[in-house]
Amino acid sequence: MSFNAIIVQLLNGLASASSLFLVAAGLSLIFGVTRIVNFAHGSLYMLGTYTAYSLVQWFGSGIPSFWSGVLLSGMIVGVFGALVERLLLRRLYHAPELLQLLATFALVLIIRDFALWTWGPEDLLGPRAPGLEGAVAIAGRNVPEYDLLLIALGPVVLGLLWLLLTRTRWGTLVRAATEDREMAGALGVNQAWLFTSVFALGSFLAGLGGAIQIPREPAVLTMDLSILSDVFVVVVVGGMGSIPGAFLAAVIIGVLKAMCIGIGKVSAFGIDFSFSKLTLVVEFIVMAVVLVIRPWGLFGRSQGASRTASVEPPLYLPSPALQKLLAAGLLVLALLPLLSDRYTLVLLTDILVFALFAVSLHFIMGPAGMHSFGHAAYFGLGAYAAALLFKHALPMELALGLAPFAAGLGALLFGWFCVRLSGVYLAMLTLAFAQIAWSVVFQWDAFTGGSNGMVGIWPAQWLASKTTFYYLALALCAGGTLILWRILYSPFGYGLRAGRDSPLRADAIGIDVRRQQWLGFALAGTFAGLAGAIYAFSKGSISPDALSIPRSVDGLVMVLMGGIQTLTGAVAGAAVFTWLQDTIARQTEFWRALLGGIILFLVLVFPQGIAGFMRERWDARNGRREA
Repeated sequence: MSFNAIIVQLLNGLASASSLFLVAAGLSLIFGVTRIVNFAHGSLYMLGTYTAYSLVQWFGSGIPSFWSGVLLSGMIVGVFGALVERLLLRRLYHAPELLQLLATFALVLIIRDFALWTWGPEDLLGPRAPGLEGAVAIAGRNVPEYDLLLIALGPVVLGLLWLLLTRTRWGTLVRAATEDREMAGALGVNQAWLFTSVFALGSFLAGLGGAIQIPREPAVLTMDLSILSDVFVVVVVGGMGSIPGAFLAAVIIGVLKAMCIGIGKVSAFGIDFSFSKLTLVVEFIVMAVVLVIRPWGLFGRSQGASRTASVEPPLYLPSPALQKLLAAGLLVLALLPLLSDRYTLVLLTDILVFALFAVSLHFIMGPAGMHSFGHAAYFGLGAYAAALLFKHALPMELALGLAPFAAGLGALLFGWFCVRLSGVYLAMLTLAFAQIAWSVVFQWDAFTGGSNGMVGIWPAQWLASKTTFYYLALALCAGGTLILWRILYSPFGYGLRAGRDSPLRADAIGIDVRRQQWLGFALAGTFAGLAGAIYAFSKGSISPDALSIPRSVDGLVMVLMGGIQTLTGAVAGAAVFTWLQDTIARQTEFWRALLGGIILFLVLVFPQGIAGFMRERWDARNGRREA
């Protein structure tokens, strides 16, 4: 690549970095003060893009009209964010952080269908910015004038935010809350007002970041999750709560992606390597490297434990009465094929598969306290391992048996790095490794089938019947679930919970916390791989979606809906979520909004989860606590 081409790609990267910085700065502010990992932040960006498109069309042509529409879009999104914080999130500040995450995910579903209902499914490309339609010749190439404006916009916004945070009383309060939220509240800071104002500003920046994109990119319904992953990476790499860190990280990632596009394909020693393919994963590689070397990001610092944090309640073995109830449930599952049609059997098989997937995620999230945003990596590795082994002439039974160990090896490798972190940094590193694995599967056409996936992954002849395969799935999923639950009541399981509640005390009594967590991570990945292998043979095909971020999010939703501190919660959450998703999707085009509304209802009414609520009622009835 020539020097002139490097200069042009550098400018392209800086232009993309400015918009990314605006959105990331908003998320960093919100997390720094409220400690909420806002999954809906990408939806605010999308709303800003769609709103700007409509307002600019409405106001008409002209420089004042265009920029008035852009700024007003950001303000509208800011007001919307403030309303969300006041009407919804304020009710959840004393709830577990993961429950807040579930509520923001529900907002993602609702906002996406709102956009679908308002603007339709078509891509919408806004007009060019008046007065900036031309290009400037730089290094022998034409660079759009609008891109140059965006390059200047990033440092300007950074400077304004610095002044706001360092030269105003409000900024002092924000910095104090970021450093120690509980102490700020104890000193008399009005936290309710502060949280609302911060959420409004963060939402405004997200909406503005989306609005300024209308001359460059079309408004599409999938832009919420696509921008969200990039923004999370920027915030984590820069350091949670650090605005300068977010700016530097946005520049690094924006420039690296542009350079990968500019370099293109390179040949060395007879081997062709396409740098363009790295654009799908380069930001996650950067995040993984940064978090391994500097666990709290470039400008971040270790988050101290909250003064209001409490030790999780212990897990109890089911009482004899509850054991009989669970046994009766298994009997019902065994008899259901006698009363079900083919479609229902397929749905029941899916529920069993995702129940095991959710239980494996619960194993490391609840008892072990390790939050994972990328658990689908091991589900997908198990599915692809089964498909590849089957395609290479191994019997289906042997492929099904070996696939979980392939997923377990992947979890063993990734987990070695992940367990060295904690909190949101651990969660984001799991996301990074999952996205790297997805990128390899998505682009390795010769081995995995690439984006088309693999087909013809059918079970053996004796399992061709849906009923027979259902019984196999029931045996494997129920058996895997019982094994994981049994491990939780072994010395190993008690060691996991000790490391979760008090790592220092656990280490003092001789427990190797990191080794316990590492092995627990690998165990969870193994059983997630078993669920993936069963899924591959049940569908007869597999695609990269099995490792995607939405699949990981589905697992999180299942665990949180059911109740993270109940052993049966993951099973209940998987059953309810899978059934609701299937049922609602067949009833209406706007099934995401309806599903999101149901999730919000469950969050507000049953904050302890479905199974947690039922357990409380059972305990109240029987006069004791049971799992």
